[in-house]
Amino acid sequence: MSETKPSSGPVVALGATVVIWAFSWIVMKLAMRYAGPFDFSALRYALGAALLFIVVLVLRRPLAPPPLAGTIVTGLAQTAAFQGLGQWALTSGGAGHVVLLAYAMPFWAVLLAWLLLGERPQCRHWIGMALAAAGLVFVIAPWHGLGNPLSTGMALLGGMCWALGTVVSKRMFQRHQPDPLTFTAWQMTFGALALAVVAFLVPQRTMVWSPAFIAGLAYSVILATSLAWTLWLLAVRRLPTALASMSSLAVPVLSVLMAWWVLDEKPLPNEWLGMGFIVAGLVAVSGVTIRSRS
Repeated sequence: MSETKPSSGPVVALGATVVIWAFSWIVMKLAMRYAGPFDFSALRYALGAALLFIVVLVLRRPLAPPPLAGTIVTGLAQTAAFQGLGQWALTSGGAGHVVLLAYAMPFWAVLLAWLLLGERPQCRHWIGMALAAAGLVFVIAPWHGLGNPLSTGMALLGGMCWALGTVVSKRMFQRHQPDPLTFTAWQMTFGALALAVVAFLVPQRTMVWSPAFIAGLAYSVILATSLAWTLWLLAVRRLPTALASMSSLAVPVLSVLMAWWVLDEKPLPNEWLGMGFIVAGLVAVSGVTIRSRS
């Protein structure tokens, strides 16, 4: 049986999402010149959630929140912890280095799905995790003295929290089948509230409302949060799961190249090698194979 060729619309949406999310890490790094990590993250997701609720109303989707327990946990893990820790890591680490570590999320998701959902890893998952572990060792490069251990630890912990949010949201869809846009808007709201509390409690640099900061905030809110999430939902609902999941491979790689171009963060040889191992591991975990045409 021949596979149906994906329509061009969702493919374009998927490609746009990858580019927007990849560049968002560069924007987030630049935003740290004008605001603290938690102030910026809280503002970004509060405004992003508001825009998503407008989309929900325009599309006449259900407005009532999904079951609160799973929605709150997802918001705390996937929005508040991942974004807050990732933004914090950027204050002392390079954008390319941070995004490589944060996007090891699929490997943590495999382990958490085994523990929380009873989804036992297959052989390809173990191979992928072994490759990823090797890649992370090369990216962290402990033989160079760990560089900035705080930034490295925050990026890795952020990826773990993202994985937890992914597993919890999967359980939510299995048990309650919430509307994706409504669920995203509500979990983002709870995440923004948590980030606002942290921003109030943790001393940070004074926010400077410069044109550059406003432009970066607009990019993060309108493109990276609201538009990209909407495009992502369009893509994952109409494309094969394996194809959509492969998009995560391009985000960290593209971010590294963008950081090299925009921020002059030239990847070290060990980071190139680590990136290769991580990409190979993600391919193994996704289960996607490259088939030659006969």
